[in-house]
Parts: sequence; structure tokens; C-alpha cells
Amino acid sequence: MADTPLSRLPTAADDSARIESFLLESVTIEGDAYLSEIAAHLIKAGGKRQRPLFTVASAATGTDDGIPVPHDVVRGGVAVELVQVGSLYHDDVMDEAEIRRQVSSVNARWGNLRAILAGDFLLAKASEIAADLGTDVAGLLARTIAELCQGQVAELQTLYDISRTEEQYFPSISGKTASLFAAATRIGGIVSGREQPVIEQLTRFGHHYGMAFQIVDDILDVIATDEQLGKPAGRDMLEGVYSLPVIHTLAGPSGPQLAKLLSDGLADHDRHKAIDIVRSGRGIESALTIASDFVAKAQAEILGVSRNKVAHALADTAQGLLKSVSLLTTA
Repeated sequence: MADTPLSRLPTAADDSARIESFLLESVTIEGDAYLSEIAAHLIKAGGKRQRPLFTVASAATGTDDGIPVPHDVVRGGVAVELVQVGSLYHDDVMDEAEIRRQVSSVNARWGNLRAILAGDFLLAKASEIAADLGTDVAGLLARTIAELCQGQVAELQTLYDISRTEEQYFPSISGKTASLFAAATRIGGIVSGREQPVIEQLTRFGHHYGMAFQIVDDILDVIATDEQLGKPAGRDMLEGVYSLPVIHTLAGPSGPQLAKLLSDGLADHDRHKAIDIVRSGRGIESALTIASDFVAKAQAEILGVSRNKVAHALADTAQGLLKSVSLLTTA
């Protein structure tokens, strides 16, 4: 586990081990080594596992520090992670991606048809786990998958559209990103038996965190280098996805200059020119202000739930999103 506030908690190593073990167990099919290998491909490639860790941490806000949460909480977090990984299989097919988490993407290695079916299998396994945890969790996961699809479709509707607005951007990232974090934290509250007002607070924390997470990710796409990102900087602009820093730049003084580059789709040789325009404008600063507002809302919600070490670690994790930007801008 990367060094984060959550990783420094007393149960962190045990929580991570339980998540990894059940993740692999849930996609291993007796007598079908072939599908098991494809389904486990990105899981074995690693990942931060933020969503299942948030599920566990959300449940732990109602315990004494250092007490492990019940295994059903881990199972709920794994269900959300399986939705995340399954959606990545589908995303890579749509994007024709060749690399994911520093390994060959599933579609590049096994082809689009198998990647789509393996992604469907992961969504089905997530639903199976959720159903076993009760109707509330099953219904929540189904709604989350629907929101994920809605967010993706909303993004596709505005590809290469230089008139994309905040009103189009926010619902898209709410569905694509924030819905999964909100589901993760809500499941932690439901499975651990918290009272309804607390469950709602945990859900709002996950949503606000997820919104800040995506905005920060979009900022990093234009301020980090290719080497820091492990992929081309400005990739969103290349793919016609105009994020909040770009939307704000297009609305500012350098908007016409950037719009000219983007109007017919950004050519790869103009990528760095477009990045420089966004970096020199106020789009990054204004996007960061909005991310900061979401971080503040997330911290208020989680510290309203509890003041134990886990709640403070979640609040610090939210603050860490902003630190990741400041570290790059001051480097």
C-alpha cells in the first residue's frame, strides 16, 4: 500500500491483505483457468484499492481505533472495486488502450470481445457479492453501475466540443467517478449497521471526495510531465475530453488561442502548445479552487461522523489530493 494517512493506521496491513485475498478469490473460477486469468489480470497488476479501503475505513469510523471491521465490510468494498476494474476493461476497449497499470491492457492481450465479456463477468461478480449482503447493498450497486454508464455517455456526448460547460462536466464526473466513492463509503455504513443519518454523511463524504479526486486528476493531466503521469500529458485533450481546467481556459483571455488548436481535434504535435496555454492561464487555479471546496465539504462530513483516528485519516486523505497538485506546481 502506498504511504497515505490510511496506510499508517494500526489495521492497515491487515485490511489490505484481506481486500487482496478476497479480490482474487472472487474472480477465481474453479475449472476455468482461462477466464480466471483474464478476470484477474488487472487485479494482479496492482492498484491503490482506494474504494475498498474507503469502505473499510467508513465502517471503522464507528469502532474503537485498531479494531478490525467484520469480513462482510471487506466483501462490500471488494464489490465496488470489481465494478471499478470491470469498467476499466470496458474503457480500454473504447479508448483502444494498450497499457493499463504498467501492463498490457486486457483488450491488447486477449482482444476486444474477451475484454468486454471479462468486464461483464466482473460486474456480475460484484452484483453477486452485493446481493449476498442484502437488498440495500444490491440496489445501491445496481444504481451505481447505472450512474457510471450515465456519466460515461454524458462525456461521450461532448467529445471534441469546445463549448462544453461546467453544467455538462459536473454530472459526468459525478457519474464516472464520485458515484463509486459514494457507494464505497455508503456500503461501509450500511454493512456495519450505522444509523441512517450517519450513512448519509458517509455517502456525502464519498461523493465530495470523488468530485475533488476527478478534478485534481484532470489538473494533473495538464501540469504533470509524461514521465510523472506514466502516459502522455494532455491526453484528455488529445481524446477530445475537455476537463474543468480546459473549460475555464477556453472561457478566459487565452480561450480563442486554445480553441483554434482544439477545433478540429488536437494534433499530437500541438499537444505541448495546448498544455502551455492551459498552464499559463487561470484555468488551473480556478479548477483547484473548486476542488478545494469539495475537499472542505468532504472533511466537514467525515469529521461530523467521528473524531477517531480513522475519520481524521480520511480527512487527511482528502487534503492529500490538494497536496499532490502543490507538490508538482512548486517542483
